[in-house]
Amino acid sequence: QVQLVESGGGLVQAGGSLSLSCTASGSILGIGLMGWYRQAPGKQRELVATITRGRNTNYADSAKGRFTISRDNAKNTVYLQMNSLKAEDTAVYYCKASVTTSVYAVNDYWGQGTQVTVSS
Repeated sequence: QVQLVESGGGLVQAGGSLSLSCTASGSILGIGLMGWYRQAPGKQRELVATITRGRNTNYADSAKGRFTISRDNAKNTVYLQMNSLKAEDTAVYYCKASVTTSVYAVNDYWGQGTQVTVSS
């Protein structure tokens, strides 16, 4: 019904940059809050950043000053620009979106995840 597809992960050296994107498709009437989360091996999934449809943003302390979340409402896409990457940023990154599919249905959907590996 609704799919979120991420792209842009990979391997980068510490201090480098990566840009992630996530596009939602399917039976979409509208998308509210969008966000990025990550999960490192042996750890719980944690918030990285969120952005409202009106482009109000919220960041985890670990992401402030280094990561930038943005979105293109016309393309149903959310982006995450990651700069000054550290080894501790290594994780699988997931996007999440609150999607309205009908007048009565608003649900959260997750992408499949994309691996980000930062070598020290």
